[in-house]
Amino acid sequence: MAKKIPMRQCVGCGEMKNKKEMMRVLKTAEGPIVLDTTGKKNGRGAYLCMDKECLVKARKNKGLERSFKMSIPDEIYESLEKEFEADDRGE
Repeated sequence: MAKKIPMRQCVGCGEMKNKKEMMRVLKTAEGPIVLDTTGKKNGRGAYLCMDKECLVKARKNKGLERSFKMSIPDEIYESLEKEFEADDRGE
């Protein structure tokens, strides 16, 4: 029997993709919102394509706000954008 591939929906573009191809954004119990590169940390996760465009879309359509049921300050988006850029360069 073929192994089921876990699919997740991007909060930016709304497309369903393989979980491994996506970036997990995590709201931890302590409150901060971080990029979870391992996908293993505890907390409420939302998924984004590995594409900065999707982060921009998620910011516009309030995708992360809906996922985490809270308002998300601009500095969170800015730090996520920085992490995305660092990730793109392979740092």
